[in-house]
Amino acid sequence: MTNKNKIVWITGASSGIGEALVYAYHKLGAKLIISSRNKDKLYEVKSNCKANPTDIHVLPLDLDNTESLSAVAEEALKIYGKIDVLIHSGGISQRSLAMDTQLSVNERLMKVNFFGTVALSQAVLPAMIQHGGGHLVAISSLVGKFGTPLRSGYAASKHALHGYFDSLRAELYQENIKITIVCPGFIKTQVSVNALVGDGSAQNSMDDAQANGMTPETCAQKIISAINNEKEEVYIGGKEIYGVALKRFFPKLFSKLLRKAKVT
Repeated sequence: MTNKNKIVWITGASSGIGEALVYAYHKLGAKLIISSRNKDKLYEVKSNCKANPTDIHVLPLDLDNTESLSAVAEEALKIYGKIDVLIHSGGISQRSLAMDTQLSVNERLMKVNFFGTVALSQAVLPAMIQHGGGHLVAISSLVGKFGTPLRSGYAASKHALHGYFDSLRAELYQENIKITIVCPGFIKTQVSVNALVGDGSAQNSMDDAQANGMTPETCAQKIISAINNEKEEVYIGGKEIYGVALKRFFPKLFSKLLRKAKVT
């Protein structure tokens, strides 16, 4: 499947997996809309592409401000007239015990990771349907399939994405709306550095597991392959991906191992 001239909107595009997806899609000849809160970093990412200015458009957004996302979607749709693929890569993680985590932190995790993604999807879907179809891609996590220590609120927000997008896939099948849920494991990004601790501040340190994880460039290539092949769900990472099968077929053993696992 060709990606040349495909119109791809990527949130979370200023760093990590989102940034790697920008570079990968640019090399494939796609037309890009790139979004995050960090406008300056978005322009830096754009300059790294050395692209024709009309091939990459910077469109800042804040997933925490769900009320603004409908207007942002309208602006995005005006750029090229339609959107073929919307990749939800924006989000925020957590590194704190459930009992030490303020309710406001859990609320923010849900608002950014779940409600922001839902609001943006619902704002774009009518235009996708009008143009004969489209593809929504939710970057979830392996903890969208199973919870681990220090990620209770984060895991909850990612589990919610699976429930929503599985339902949406069934509802919109006849409208040619494709949905891919991506579940990365340990990817070497700043996600653990920016992760929220119990009081809502950033952890400001890199997890060992994250530092030794898959490169975002490799992850991006696997995501694009999954999108091109219209996969419904894909797990990306190292040996940690086997936790999905272990949880499903040997849940008691998995729970026992998880209590002892190093998850940072």
